[in-house]
Amino acid sequence: MIEPPRHAMVLAAGKGVRLRPITERVPKPLVKVGGRALIDYALGALIATGVREAVVNAHYLPEAIEAFVADFRRSHPALRLHLSREEALLETGGGVVFARGLLGGAPFYVLNSDVIVRDGATPALLRLAQMFDPARMDALLLLQPVSRAVGYDGKGDYLLAPDGRLISRSNEPSAPFVFTGAQILAPRLLDGAPEGAFSLKVLYDRAEAERRLFGLVHDGAWLHIGTPDALDLAERAIAAAS
Repeated sequence: MIEPPRHAMVLAAGKGVRLRPITERVPKPLVKVGGRALIDYALGALIATGVREAVVNAHYLPEAIEAFVADFRRSHPALRLHLSREEALLETGGGVVFARGLLGGAPFYVLNSDVIVRDGATPALLRLAQMFDPARMDALLLLQPVSRAVGYDGKGDYLLAPDGRLISRSNEPSAPFVFTGAQILAPRLLDGAPEGAFSLKVLYDRAEAERRLFGLVHDGAWLHIGTPDALDLAERAIAAAS
């Protein structure tokens, strides 16, 4: 268990290809669901958890992300928000490594901006902090049972061992859990990371091989907004919960 991290990163640089034609004119993090931009859900969760400093990366339609960040800074002065602009798309792992200097020297949150994590009885980010053990873990990923994932049509990502360690689906036809995009990472996970563009999955696989990749099952709803149909499902889920 650790104190909830005070630093975080929200991944917002992707092109949102599967959500076209909507994302031809609006970057995916700024697509609205339930009247709010997707990225606003992630930033709101960070503020509610006590995060004081966060990084948002940008590449596709960066001026729109930059304008959003500027507006958010004015309306939420308690959160020190940085923009990490990527001239070349660095993917998830490269984006985090590029922004490492802004993420402090302690474990930090990383959130995807194209999903909505709805809390259960206890806020999901607090649950991650309550479970995270830096002596044993390099990464703790929040998982959603595939059977309860809204808007997700994949085969799952991980199996969960009784001790909480994660096992990649690899060549198995399916896995019971999908990674939600919410996580706590230890800075040491980034040591020796590749240069340039690469997926965080590269670092997860290394942590898994070292038995330092863990998972926590989410106890609330999770909305994956990958396609226009999934966006419609998310709108209906938000409306039904209101």
